[in-house]
Amino acid sequence: LKRAAWLAPAPCRWNSGLPMNIGVLFVPQQEAWVVERMGKFHRILEPGLNFLIPLLDRIRYVQSLKEIVINVPEQSAVTLDNVTLQIDGVLYLRVMDPYKASYGVEDPEYAVTQLAQTTMRSELGKLSLDRVFRERESLNASIVDAINQASDCWGIRCLRYEIKDIHVPPRVKESMQMQVEAERRKRATVLESEGTRESAINVAEGQKQAQILASEAEKAEQINKAAGREANAMLVKARAKAEAIQLLAAALAQQHGNAAASLSVAEQYVNAFSKIAKDSNTVLLPANTGDVTNMVAQALGIYTTLTKPQAVKTQDGMPPAQENSQPPATEVLKAEQGSSS
Repeated sequence: LKRAAWLAPAPCRWNSGLPMNIGVLFVPQQEAWVVERMGKFHRILEPGLNFLIPLLDRIRYVQSLKEIVINVPEQSAVTLDNVTLQIDGVLYLRVMDPYKASYGVEDPEYAVTQLAQTTMRSELGKLSLDRVFRERESLNASIVDAINQASDCWGIRCLRYEIKDIHVPPRVKESMQMQVEAERRKRATVLESEGTRESAINVAEGQKQAQILASEAEKAEQINKAAGREANAMLVKARAKAEAIQLLAAALAQQHGNAAASLSVAEQYVNAFSKIAKDSNTVLLPANTGDVTNMVAQALGIYTTLTKPQAVKTQDGMPPAQENSQPPATEVLKAEQGSSS
């Protein structure tokens, strides 16, 4: 039955009746009348007023020059991966040469329809099922080119071919649905993983920036503290030390200042010597440890050596001072040591 339906002739689109030759004829626009004189092709009548010889001239064919739309019946085709499809389409064509369309083929429209069906089957056999849906436009273009190559001698030109419906077997359709669902789940999983990765990267970048800003803030705080509080403390200490040195220098310049300084140095020497054994277990002592008088004398000798140049300058620059009625500091110290011993 399918083969009989496939071989059935297409519906005839010719005019129901040919016009009679009455000598004076009016040809409609977008039509071409083929005239034969005594059974032989004579000429093609143009639209408008035309004159013919009755009984000798006969209108043999009437061709429409408008674009013709032909519905291509549904047919079965096998793809490259052995999937049987039911496919139909629409064919758009136009008669370009009325002479070839009349004498080149018996029924040009039917011939073009059959050519479109066979070309469709051959082109589908070159593609897989997935490519049939993806390359629909290229498939239509291939069918149009194949039809134009064969129909050039028929005086017909195929303008477009469009596939209307593609029917897939139910099982293949179910497998395609499952494939689509799996592909969508895959995309969803990939997108979710990419979102998780981007989120982790953003969190890491945020923590990095926060640590950098915190370290920079701590650094700036330390710099400010060092530049402010510690600098002020150092300045205060330096000023206090300068004032102490000035006061000490003024005290030494007064009367009996050297003796008081000698006494202070001796006391500091004795205190430092008494703390030697408290800092560490290993102690280095001089040979005359028990001779306190000798140690004090050495300390005073060091101080006298350091203050001698200053005393010489003072004598050169100042008038001779009055005799000091008090005994020197060395004698006072010796007297104190004798009494204590």
